[in-house]
Amino acid sequence: MNVSATLNVFRLFSNPELCLPHLVVPTFAHLPVPIIIPGQKPDTIKAVVLDKDNCFAKAHDDKVWPEYKEKWDSLRKAYPGASLLIVSNSAGTNDDIGHRQAKILEERLGVSVLKHSTKKPGCNKEIMDYFIKNKVADGPHQVAIVGDRLFTDMLMANMMGSWGVWVSKGVVLSNSLICQIERKTYEHYKTI
Repeated sequence: MNVSATLNVFRLFSNPELCLPHLVVPTFAHLPVPIIIPGQKPDTIKAVVLDKDNCFAKAHDDKVWPEYKEKWDSLRKAYPGASLLIVSNSAGTNDDIGHRQAKILEERLGVSVLKHSTKKPGCNKEIMDYFIKNKVADGPHQVAIVGDRLFTDMLMANMMGSWGVWVSKGVVLSNSLICQIERKTYEHYKTI
């Protein structure tokens, strides 16, 4: 269970805009590289956080979805080393015993996986500590969060003062109840 998401989603009752993205792309293949947020300078983004499941990989898979390989390579080139970080609610969490899945991802993909005790959206301090320690970003205003979930990834981006990039369809369009609620929420509030 994701206690962080359960507790933080209540913020949306008083401020539903917290789950709205700054940029929407249907799939990871449509992600602009470098990431440019509309209305911002082209060099605003210095660091990128990537969700894994249904963002650049199929859920519960430890490799880049084949159709996204070229985009993955260009993203790694544009954001080398510590400027690209995978933050998952599975790999790297306390549920990932001994961080085995995180280690597999790091070996296969060549990108660091954040080891964190609090799941998204509550791990924003751990993310910023990582980027500041590695001298990649001065603050959250230089970070883009790329993910397929409004109530975790985009909520976290807005809570921390970063830029949210929503992958609206993902690898596979999810019809889970929570994803249907997220899409309806987006449609309702996107014009605010």
